[in-house]
Amino acid sequence: MTQTTGFPLDEIERRLRDGLQARQSQLVRELEEMVAIPSGQGHAPGLDAMRELLVSRLEALGATTEVHAGDARPTWLLGASDAAPTPTAVCSRPMEDAGPRILVAGHLDTVHDPEDDFITLTHEADGISRGPGAADMKGGLLVAIAAMEALDAEGIECHWTFLLNSDEETGTFCSERHLEDAARQHDVGLVIEPALPDGSLVVERMGSGQFMIEVDGLSAHVGREFERGISAVKVLAEVMTEVLELADPANGKIVNIGPLKGGGATNAVPEHAACWGNVRFADPEAQASLAAAIEAIETKWSIDEHGAPLPADHLPRVTINRTFNRPAKPQTEAVTAVAMAARGVSEALGHELPFAKTGGVCDANVLQNVGLPCIDTLGIRGGNLHRRDEYVEIDSIWERAALFAILMKRIALGETDLDL
Repeated sequence: MTQTTGFPLDEIERRLRDGLQARQSQLVRELEEMVAIPSGQGHAPGLDAMRELLVSRLEALGATTEVHAGDARPTWLLGASDAAPTPTAVCSRPMEDAGPRILVAGHLDTVHDPEDDFITLTHEADGISRGPGAADMKGGLLVAIAAMEALDAEGIECHWTFLLNSDEETGTFCSERHLEDAARQHDVGLVIEPALPDGSLVVERMGSGQFMIEVDGLSAHVGREFERGISAVKVLAEVMTEVLELADPANGKIVNIGPLKGGGATNAVPEHAACWGNVRFADPEAQASLAAAIEAIETKWSIDEHGAPLPADHLPRVTINRTFNRPAKPQTEAVTAVAMAARGVSEALGHELPFAKTGGVCDANVLQNVGLPCIDTLGIRGGNLHRRDEYVEIDSIWERAALFAILMKRIALGETDLDL
């Protein structure tokens, strides 16, 4: 393969590659152990076990650990509960004169039900292995840990921090502040979300926000006093229609609503109704436009025909809660430089590394929003994320670990074109 964006592996890098390949059988067993720990849907025992497992390996490399209490999630969010906010572990190994400060970020949680029977990593004849969270992102966590252990064995000094949060799949509300704090103290971010199925590296992401529309009406008996009632469901349908019409995918605006709830009986005018929705936006302008339009819709229902505010007890009453906490992640010059460094390593290892864009979001959206250039699909190759047939390409454990290790080595030793 022609080396177009980097240079061939040096002796140390070949040893990193060969050593990780030799560990493949051990790495498979370690992934089996991780996948067997149920850490989905806020399952605290599993999250604690995953955190303890990874922290112990990082501390064996000389890291010190701080565990930060999580912030509370907004109570109106879909699935919000009284459970304690999940903590964030920050494992740091600062080293003097060890090059740029590298922040590695990964999440312990998955979307999978801990009570489901999809609970183990199973291997198929074609090199595919399936298991809950195997790709998203237990495989990525293993890739990064194995890479850092390989660097340590080679005596490569890197200034790194590994942040482990437990709520990425539910919006990063508990850990957002800790991600931002860590981002401000580092020079480059490496996030271990799984690669796209073709191995592509995501260099640009849309932003994401959540909202809830709530309507209060007036209940009445359908047969006796229908005219007296104010149907919250009818009003919700009108408001939903207005909000859904804000979607403009061609201009970077996506709006989706679901699920819904409203009423308790068919023979009673419903006095309450609600729905939850999600928006995606390509850039700050699209974000601001959606936010302003949603606020205008809410305001319209709280003023009279002359623009005067209606009384607080006026019915119907429309309330829209929203939070746009994951800003868009553009492909900046700094992001491109980090991505090109990763491509150079990948090509030196014999693999192409295409670049891609996605409407999906991750913790890198939060990190980059406060100024940290990030690339975020450095994890294992796999697919069918969030499904009961989620899979990984099992040989990509050592391959992606080699990519991660050599990229970290080149950043730490100033062997890239990054301006850090």
